[in-house]
Amino acid sequence: MDRVVLAYSGGLDTSVAIPYLAEKTGAEVIAVAVDVGQGGEDLEVIRQRALACGAAEAEVIDARAEFATDFCLPALRANALYMDRYPLVSALSRPVIVRHLVAAARRHGGTIVSHGCTGKGNDQVRFEAGVGALAPDLTIVAPARDYAWTRDKAIGYADEKRLPIDVTHKSPYSIDQNVWGRAVETGFLEDIWNAPIEDVYSYTADPATPREPDDLVLTFERGVPVAIDGAPLDPYQMIVELNRRAGAQGVGRLDLVEDRLVGIKSREVYEAPAAIALITAHQELENVTVERDVARFKKGVDQRWAELVYDGLWFSPLKGALDAFIEETQRYVSGEIRLRLHGGRAVVTGRRSPASLYDFSLATYDSGDMFDQSLAKGFVQLWGLPSKLAAARNARLG
Repeated sequence: MDRVVLAYSGGLDTSVAIPYLAEKTGAEVIAVAVDVGQGGEDLEVIRQRALACGAAEAEVIDARAEFATDFCLPALRANALYMDRYPLVSALSRPVIVRHLVAAARRHGGTIVSHGCTGKGNDQVRFEAGVGALAPDLTIVAPARDYAWTRDKAIGYADEKRLPIDVTHKSPYSIDQNVWGRAVETGFLEDIWNAPIEDVYSYTADPATPREPDDLVLTFERGVPVAIDGAPLDPYQMIVELNRRAGAQGVGRLDLVEDRLVGIKSREVYEAPAAIALITAHQELENVTVERDVARFKKGVDQRWAELVYDGLWFSPLKGALDAFIEETQRYVSGEIRLRLHGGRAVVTGRRSPASLYDFSLATYDSGDMFDQSLAKGFVQLWGLPSKLAAARNARLG
């Protein structure tokens, strides 16, 4: 008998998918739930629900540390902000889930992988491009898309099959979250004139509430944050702690109309306190330690890296090549950044590094200035010479 490995969240759509896929494909369903720091229900409760809905087997996988180390840290070193703002909350979690879906298919002899995505969003691409890159022999089935599965149909099917799931509560929002951040869409947010209200938010406090600022020092080694205020933390602990401290100051709220891969624009509200604080600090440390031409070129690499990941191409050859470039640029990105978290912003107030390219004796305008200004005149003349010659040519030829 064929086996379907289903990316299982424990909600209505993927719970209904278990018996539905079994009927449609004639295969056994293996439910796989992956913990990427999303919180919510206990994973053992989710596992038991999958079995009660008819799964032949169900697995829950704690991938929090793996997600932080293998996916969030590369995004940080790439200063990954899609459209210069979105820190790839959902886009980062999909490839780690894909990695475990493929591994589960190999363990259980699965021939089909399934997910609960619709045909409108980006996640279908992220799941399927990832599976295709890691296991091109596997077939993919998406019930919500391939069988035009609507919420009304899902509720009716759940009632008919008497599945042990609550279909009475319907959140006004569609929410996806993990340790790197939280994404909220649909409901009244689909009218892009409507401002978000406070009950949209969960990871962040209201930035307008008066409170004392929070000053902290982040230590980096080769582009990786390793300590807060001198206290060593592993990547997952680092993100959790900064979510707490930056979130308490309202840092990381984003309201964005973004370009989806499928060609439509979508309004999303994000919360990413740790991601925004870390990227702000990392960018500033790169300003101090990365040589000018490398820094200029890396900005384009960072943008392309974010686009590839957003577009579901984490496992692509180009993304791997860009990873190698970024790894080389981080050789000297070590030092400390002081941040002030306050009023919804993470602001750099100090920086120091043993690998700093900032030379006080060259930068100062006061006594101790070692910059030889006599060299500047000839440099400026030569630098502007091509433009000067072109301008003279243009004037001569009209």
